[in-house]
Amino acid sequence: MVIDLTVSEKSTFIRFLFLYLGSSFVLMLMVAFFYFQNEKTLYYDLTKSNMQNVVSQISSKIIFAHMTNKEFDKNYLLKTDDYKISFYDKNKNKIFGNLDDEIDFTKTIMEHQKHFILIDSSTLGHLGVYYIAIKENLFFEQISELKMNIVFIFLFIYLFIAIVGFYLAKLFLKPIKDEREKLNNFIKDTTHELNTPISAILMSTESNTLNEKQIERIRISAKRVSELYKDLTYIFLQNSYDKKSIEIVNLKQIIIEQLEYFQPLAIKKKIDIKLKLEYFEYKIDKDDFIRVFNNLISNAIKYNKMAGTIDIKLENKSLIISDSGIGIEENKLKDIFKRYYRATTQQGGFGIGLSIVNQICNNYNIKISVNSQLKKGSTFTLAF
Repeated sequence: MVIDLTVSEKSTFIRFLFLYLGSSFVLMLMVAFFYFQNEKTLYYDLTKSNMQNVVSQISSKIIFAHMTNKEFDKNYLLKTDDYKISFYDKNKNKIFGNLDDEIDFTKTIMEHQKHFILIDSSTLGHLGVYYIAIKENLFFEQISELKMNIVFIFLFIYLFIAIVGFYLAKLFLKPIKDEREKLNNFIKDTTHELNTPISAILMSTESNTLNEKQIERIRISAKRVSELYKDLTYIFLQNSYDKKSIEIVNLKQIIIEQLEYFQPLAIKKKIDIKLKLEYFEYKIDKDDFIRVFNNLISNAIKYNKMAGTIDIKLENKSLIISDSGIGIEENKLKDIFKRYYRATTQQGGFGIGLSIVNQICNNYNIKISVNSQLKKGSTFTLAF
């Protein structure tokens, strides 16, 4: 997908990813840092609390042994790998224990060579013990494991965010890419649509004398160019609704007048146009109704089969145009009024005709509906 992008689209894609991933990285880094600091504090408090609990139990046993004249067993305290413990006399000389670190007795807890040492003096000299020093062996290992876990989770989540960001960037650029492709196709179709009638006009004027058939071909081609120009002008200049000449017009008369322009196209494809028109007046800008009708009848002829039929009915405040053409697939009916959308590539076109029809109908609160069957034809109904 990225390969199909233009230079500007690729630049936008990269900038979006850089901004998204950069901001996500900074945010995640801050979250990870504060989480680490919080967990480190909790680990420290838990370690300190556990050490205090252990040394309090030892101090209580020493005091109890002294007061009951019982022997205090020191050896079992040295059998654990979680702590190292030493006992000190009044002069801070070690009496017994497996803790050989240098102790700063002015502190209650100290850090030494990636270990915490807690100093307790609650024995108050019982059994000659004035100080107990206990060193833990787990805190920094736990902190190291915590760092590794945070890094692993950080990378996993960031990878997930990067993947999500990549697809978000694709979704972000997809409408732009689609519109660019529609514009490219529109330019190609414009070239093709204009080239056909212009070529017909040029070919018809090459001879010194023009016969009736050549004149008719020129008239049809000129009419086609005029219709293309009007559609393009309407869709791009977006004529203001309040500047239109809205008046009560005779729709039956307009339909009959406009059908005269389409007779040569219908005759060329041997299409039989059947009319059932009632007198009906409606308040609308005349040019807008002409544009609606011409687009619908033009499609009915263009996408009809050879020797097909078109039924035009104006009755009960409704205009119904039915053809025996190629029809429209059911899953495409919901999109046919979108600008540049084309339900088929069998005939040329811009994909703007039905968009104009729908826009004008919305302006005048005309309800438009369509029924279609593939290879059987389509019916457009305008309810006024």
